[in-house]
Amino acid sequence: MFALVIILAWRYMAWRFIETIPDFDFSVDAIVAWGFALLEAGTVVSTTIAFFILSRTRDRKAEANSHLGWWGNARAPQVDVLIATYNEEAAILERTIVGAMASPYPHFRVWVLDDGRRPWLADMCERLGAHYATRSDNNHAKAGNINAALPRLAALPHPPDFIAVLDADFVPHLDFIPRMLSLFHDPEVGLVQSPQHFFNPDPIQHNLGIGNAYPDEQRFFFDHIQPARDAWSISFCCGTSSMMRWRGLESIGGFPTGSVTEDFLITLRLREEGWKTVYLNEALTEGLAPEGLGEYVTQRGRWCLGLIQIVRGDMGPFARNRLRLIDRLGLVDAFLYWAMTYPFRLACLLIPLLYWYFGITAVNAPVPGVLSYFGPYYIASIATLNWISGGLLLPILNDVSQVLGATEISKAVAIGLVKPKGHKFKVTTKGGDRNKMVIQWPLIRPLAAVFALTLIGIFFSSATDIVFDRDAGDGKWVVLFWTIYNLIVLAVTISVCVELPRANTVPQIAPERVVVHHGETTQSGWIMRLTAEDAWVRGGPSLQSGDTAILDIADIGQVVGVVTRTEPSGFAVALALDAGQRTRMTSKLHTRSGRHGTLSISPTRLVSGLIRRFTRE
Repeated sequence: MFALVIILAWRYMAWRFIETIPDFDFSVDAIVAWGFALLEAGTVVSTTIAFFILSRTRDRKAEANSHLGWWGNARAPQVDVLIATYNEEAAILERTIVGAMASPYPHFRVWVLDDGRRPWLADMCERLGAHYATRSDNNHAKAGNINAALPRLAALPHPPDFIAVLDADFVPHLDFIPRMLSLFHDPEVGLVQSPQHFFNPDPIQHNLGIGNAYPDEQRFFFDHIQPARDAWSISFCCGTSSMMRWRGLESIGGFPTGSVTEDFLITLRLREEGWKTVYLNEALTEGLAPEGLGEYVTQRGRWCLGLIQIVRGDMGPFARNRLRLIDRLGLVDAFLYWAMTYPFRLACLLIPLLYWYFGITAVNAPVPGVLSYFGPYYIASIATLNWISGGLLLPILNDVSQVLGATEISKAVAIGLVKPKGHKFKVTTKGGDRNKMVIQWPLIRPLAAVFALTLIGIFFSSATDIVFDRDAGDGKWVVLFWTIYNLIVLAVTISVCVELPRANTVPQIAPERVVVHHGETTQSGWIMRLTAEDAWVRGGPSLQSGDTAILDIADIGQVVGVVTRTEPSGFAVALALDAGQRTRMTSKLHTRSGRHGTLSISPTRLVSGLIRRFTRE
């Protein structure tokens, strides 16, 4: 399937260069036409390499199952879990620490590495049983924070055999340590990476109201690209939710600091020393996706800049180092994704304007030619990608995610290529008050300007033809369709920039039985929603607002609550948890595996969600 798509892609590009662009000269038409065609060719090169990599995949679940407890009767390896933090709020850190401390694994320690130097966090760690460490400066951000703790770990009576790294908002499941350790049965494995799953919708899902119908933007990467890269032995560390061998980390001198994305770089350093990075595609942690668009765009800009820094550094694909050919190809693939996809997306929005306002025809293609050459390539690529992913890619929504980051990422590409060093790490802010609607004017203004110019340009085209005495003929219909598609993408993107209020995000638990006590009455019901603050119970005894109820909740015990709202189907109750119950509640909500299964798009919920979003006042 991928071989067919690659053939169709280059068949299309051959047609583009042979039949749709003029002979090169220094006219504006020729420069624009050739420039856009070369940019498009760059995206096809990127697609070719990506599809080549995607032609294989690997699933290590069976390997993990067969090597659980590979150390046999020997003492289980010592694992130190490192939680790097800077400015996250208490509620986020508490659930991460509680989740890490809940592991049933026999030999582990939890370290909270605080670059914010906050006394209240030291007190929280003491209360929850975690170790606390800080340093006097913030040099090299997260990588420097971890490196500062490594000598302390090495000086312990029993240094770690393995360390696991968690971002401050990622809670490990109970089986995180044993499942990750299982793949270290191979003595050549230096690092194991697991996917990132999220218990809150990302900004695109939330602002379009499709969180229960459309997967988060990173699902295709973690569920399909990383397993494919693992099949070629080029999967890479993604920072959080990873575990590495202490000897491997020592062999490279700690976390590298030559990039703002130290995770990808550590994989390359380990590879140079003969260590492998492997990927276990199981939901073993869950965290917070960026809740605001500003954070979403900043995060992706940082990822891009970090990759460009690596490419321009001594671990780049064309530098003198000990990387294998396939490692270099993997780096080229990652570079082309950032350097071609997003600038091309910007060009796709702007090129039609050149025709409508200045009569410049970048793609002088007849409709039959487009249908014969572009059509088969486009349909085959979408069909193939959706076939392997179970239908995770929708053209317009996929374009929206690219348009949102196109300007910031294109800027990061240019800055990284020109000045690869001296950039500060930009932290992705999590938590905070999300109860108000926020209009992201810095993102909306340029998008709205392009939308308005595009819409006006269609009606301005008659004047353009007269002024420039030009008629693109059949190609005008191609530009018109292209323009209408852009208008749809821009409209949806602009709506995403209107950030809707968010309730406190909690993972969804399966409905479970609960026994409700009220006075002399005892009756069972079903908990449909549960947080550390409240619960929604379906069924149970007849209650009124203000009534006191006692709930027997599995794994928590008897919890006293006050009824805050009643409906014919059930009631809401505010819970009063003591410290022990709160810890057990956090563990119950966040550390259970199996919540994330195979994801697919629900067409019915997707359409209904979009309708509700665009008809909302």
